[in-house]
Amino acid sequence: MNRVHVLAAILACAVGGCVEREMTITSEPSGALVYISDVEVGRTPLTRTFTWYGDYDIILRQEGWQTLTTHAHLNAPLHQLPPFDLFTEIAPWTLHDRRYLHFPMAKLQPPSDEELVRRAEELARRNAEPVEH
Repeated sequence: MNRVHVLAAILACAVGGCVEREMTITSEPSGALVYISDVEVGRTPLTRTFTWYGDYDIILRQEGWQTLTTHAHLNAPLHQLPPFDLFTEIAPWTLHDRRYLHFPMAKLQPPSDEELVRRAEELARRNAEPVEH
């Protein structure tokens, strides 16, 4: 292999491409506060980059709506699986991997009078129990 081929190989690696990964999270209603893996990341709709494929724990909170605790599994595309990922990283272009996640939320239902009485009786019962040391 002559010097020109070696130089071309080094140059190809130096100007290699990459994969830009983004996830866009929306909710119904919009404006929900989003936590990804226990880190607050903003309000819907939001777009952010991600590094790893796999499971992400997602929590959405919005006043007047039930907190939604869920997860999203992001599968790696074929070009990100070994051995193809090596060629993706040294290719002279950038690939874009955009994922769209939408989460409908349920309206918060206030408890009934009977439920409130039941909860109050349960709390009173617990407070009446002796504390063990």
